[in-house]
Amino acid sequence: MADALSIIPPSVIRNLSDKLYEKRKNAALEVEGIVKQLAAAGDHEKITAVIKLLTEEFTYSPQANHRKGGLIGLAAATVGLTSEAVQHLEQIVPPVLHSFSDQDGRVRYYACEALYNIAKVVRGDFIVFFNQIFGALCKLSADSDANVQSAAHLLDRLVKDIVTESDQFSIEEFIPLLRERMNVLNPYVRQFLVGWITVLDSVPDIDMLGFLPDFLDGLFNMLSDSSHEIRQQADSALSEFLQEIKNSPSVDYGRMAEILVQRASSPDEFTRQTAITWINEFVKLGGDQLVPYYADILGAILPCISDKEEKIQVVARETNEELREMKADPAEGFDVGEILTVAKRHLSSEWEATRIESLHWISVLLNRHRAEVLSFLSDIFNTLLKALSDPSDEVVLLVLEVHACIAKDPQHFHELLVYLLENFRGANSLLEKRGAFIIRRLCILLDAERVYLDLSTILEKEEDLDFASIMVQALNLILLTSSELSELRELLKQSLINASGKDLFLSLYASWCHSPMAIISLCLLAQAYQHASTVVQSLVEEDINVKFLVQLDKLIRLLETPIFAYLRLQLLEPGGYVWLLKALYGLLMLLPQQSAAFKILRTRLKTVPSYSLNDELIQSTSRNPDLRISYNKPSVSLINENVKQGAENEHNGINFASRLQQFEHMQQRHRTHARLQAQQRKNSASSSKEVQRPEEQKQQSPTSDASRPTSRREAIPALGILPCITQTGDKPQTGQVIHSPYRPNDPFTILERLRSSTIRRRENAVSGKGEGLNVMPRNKEWGGLVRMAGDDGLHDVVDRHVFEIPSLCVPSLVIIFQGCDFVPPPGNHGQKLLVNSPNPTGVLDTQNVLGQILIFMKDIAEQEHAPELQIFF
Repeated sequence: MADALSIIPPSVIRNLSDKLYEKRKNAALEVEGIVKQLAAAGDHEKITAVIKLLTEEFTYSPQANHRKGGLIGLAAATVGLTSEAVQHLEQIVPPVLHSFSDQDGRVRYYACEALYNIAKVVRGDFIVFFNQIFGALCKLSADSDANVQSAAHLLDRLVKDIVTESDQFSIEEFIPLLRERMNVLNPYVRQFLVGWITVLDSVPDIDMLGFLPDFLDGLFNMLSDSSHEIRQQADSALSEFLQEIKNSPSVDYGRMAEILVQRASSPDEFTRQTAITWINEFVKLGGDQLVPYYADILGAILPCISDKEEKIQVVARETNEELREMKADPAEGFDVGEILTVAKRHLSSEWEATRIESLHWISVLLNRHRAEVLSFLSDIFNTLLKALSDPSDEVVLLVLEVHACIAKDPQHFHELLVYLLENFRGANSLLEKRGAFIIRRLCILLDAERVYLDLSTILEKEEDLDFASIMVQALNLILLTSSELSELRELLKQSLINASGKDLFLSLYASWCHSPMAIISLCLLAQAYQHASTVVQSLVEEDINVKFLVQLDKLIRLLETPIFAYLRLQLLEPGGYVWLLKALYGLLMLLPQQSAAFKILRTRLKTVPSYSLNDELIQSTSRNPDLRISYNKPSVSLINENVKQGAENEHNGINFASRLQQFEHMQQRHRTHARLQAQQRKNSASSSKEVQRPEEQKQQSPTSDASRPTSRREAIPALGILPCITQTGDKPQTGQVIHSPYRPNDPFTILERLRSSTIRRRENAVSGKGEGLNVMPRNKEWGGLVRMAGDDGLHDVVDRHVFEIPSLCVPSLVIIFQGCDFVPPPGNHGQKLLVNSPNPTGVLDTQNVLGQILIFMKDIAEQEHAPELQIFF
């Protein structure tokens, strides 16, 4: 220190710490001259002493003016050293860098100025301090003082020039510094970083592309910056790198693909678009390098296919097609399981386009790598089944194509149908909305006969009798109406003369036994008219319920369609098809006379010509006078005689007697099952009555209120079957249960058909205001009054057939008749009541039901003691 003081005059030392810049500047010039003389003399010890004095006494001084003078002095000493300054950089540069973090903005400014002058002198030798200088400049670029920022920018440009000229710059040491700062959010720092990336990338000797994965994510992060200038600079840098990738023979696609996949799901639209554009180029250029990353790339592409931005959609679809056309092998690292996992995940996407492309991928994988896909079948099968409930028809079609592709193997074919039936069982809405669509499509994609045979085999062993009956009815309706099954219908028509038709008929018969109407339909289709007539006559009272009548109504209407044109034409020869006539008349006898189906069938039968049958009868009676009968009515004995003559040829080896036993056995199982359910409901009702509160009992009236449900939504179990008035008009005693013979015109029989069904509630039902409807027929009048509880008052709606009353949906009906309580079973909730609908698929609502009840009450109303019928909802 003493040597330095002896070298530098006291006045110079004093002026270096002066508050005036001009005095500090003049003092620095004198220091420069002194150092220049010492350098010329080669006295480096004194030079070291001078630098030490400037550092310790000035740059590290607590006084700002001293620090300013010290910085100017160090810069002057470096200028005085010129080419020999390199030897003393270790002493000169660290104090200057330390001043970059000074609290005084003017000190930071002079530090920039000092380092700028030092860098101009030493140039390339300055590189050894590059990392420290880069870190300091990064901070100063965001300095709060505008003058400091300006000085830092000048220094930054100089350092960039030095780096681009130097061959000592180490990119390997620089990249970690860049990487750790790329996620900084400050816009000035981001501009600083992008500027350095662009400059270094322009240097031919520096391979920035090889280190692109280290800072690529940071560049993509800048694309969503609020500053347009920063977004533009980042996009420009990325575009330049992408062009270099296209021209480069070797690129590390894998690491960058991982980054792009993440950025493709960015909430920022511009970031997503840039990311998907890069992915598109990578798929075209990457080749085998990208095989292990196919699943990740697919996971990024599928959501973008449904992006709200059309440009992103277009690029994503193009990329998806490119990726799908690549035929990679599992041996090359192609992971079929991972691809399936991605496709499965996106099957639950809210966007239809994404779900569709996911299914396309599963289909492609099945075609190319069937064995591998089937090994993962358990992981995706349930998801594929759930997709059958998709609101999009196109999605369901593709799902069925995938299922059909899986079902090419017999084992998987059977599993598909088993799982499908399980899905129908668990989701009634699926069967109701999509059942016919699914079955028809499967019949197209797979062999229709094979589908029906396997379904029949499964349903034959079905333990859930209610579901089996519903499913058979659905399959039967599809068989009768679907154009896709026309060949199957033609084969069934040959059942009595063709071996293949016979086998199909027998196979379907086993499961069709779950539904009487399905069996009758099958026999009519197979032209087994004698057996159809026998089945009709074998039905007992319990078989003829609402469900049966609904199905019968559908069948009668289907008889008028082109599908049964052959049957109607056969009626032109009644003598040759007498069993057909008998079967149709049997069905007519089962229909209520006021129903539309009854009128349709009766009208059809009236058109049957009598001349053909009369001619045959005349010939027969001429040979046997004992068989003379009226020309207008066929003789039953003659019918039986004609049929017996050709029975052996028609049966084609089918044992119809055994088939009838099979049908009756199945129907007996259904009856037993229904009785058990009724008994369980009865027991449940008894238990609920025992725990009823006494105060509630007191408030209830002895008639209608006694059986009234406590809540609109409660289901009241059955207490017995509907009592029916006798022909003599005797009144049943309280609690008495009367089993009446089946009479289609009897209004109470109509009600008995309704007892196992419920009427679905609509949100806008007028009945929501009240608790019930009273139907009270009056003497000397047909019809009656419908009184609705609530604000609507009393309405006489008999003449309008109750059409103004909205459809009602109720959990149960309570019918009180002459002191006898009848409560329909609460089962079948949610079923639609289909009776006498104007079209084959229409829904008969409560309006029409009540209208029919009023009409059928005509005869009862004219009796001397008219009953009162109360129906509560």
